[in-house]
Amino acid sequence: NKPKGMVVHPAPGNPDGTLVNALLWHCKGSLSGIGGEIRPGIVHRIDKDTSGLLVVAKDDATHIGLSQQMAVHSVERAYQTVVYGGFAQDEGFVEANLGRSKTDRKKMAVYPASEPHTKYAYTGYKVLERFGGFTLLECRLKTGRTHQIRVHFSSIGHPLAGDAMYGANPQLSEALGLERQWLHAMQLEFRHPRTHVWTTVKSHYPADLQHAL
Repeated sequence: NKPKGMVVHPAPGNPDGTLVNALLWHCKGSLSGIGGEIRPGIVHRIDKDTSGLLVVAKDDATHIGLSQQMAVHSVERAYQTVVYGGFAQDEGFVEANLGRSKTDRKKMAVYPASEPHTKYAYTGYKVLERFGGFTLLECRLKTGRTHQIRVHFSSIGHPLAGDAMYGANPQLSEALGLERQWLHAMQLEFRHPRTHVWTTVKSHYPADLQHAL
């Protein structure tokens, strides 16, 4: 259950203080080696400022089993997010290819499927609650691209609350007490690679998201 502000694995500018550093200490070397030295045990990632659930593998067989489930999209990942604006419909989806922005290398952007540097991405959503100028959504992903939920909703005119990188109003974010995007990895469902039992894990909102809500 990753807190906000924590990077998943070491990278330029974030050599330590990452989830991987914590896992290496906690697991005392019992992490799968498939991800290499930089990403031991890491099956999938969530953004630095996204909080919530991700699954980590302690051995190679588990890593392979979980990665295979990821590859065929049988792992269910439910995120909750608050976005700007209202929705007439109760559920829908955003389907658009994503690639690295040509104007800002730190950002991702929506591109036509014909662009060679892009990857297909699909985000399904349903409305959980409607507020005045915002909507609380549950999102389920068929793909796990970098910044996927953030870019998809920004592209249809509904940026995430608190997400200044993709269009949120900084003054309004400050008024809500938000220092990051309102996005939480709420639930994970997968088949346990060893016991084959269908496993569901849930996480509560952290304090800053609860306060803003």
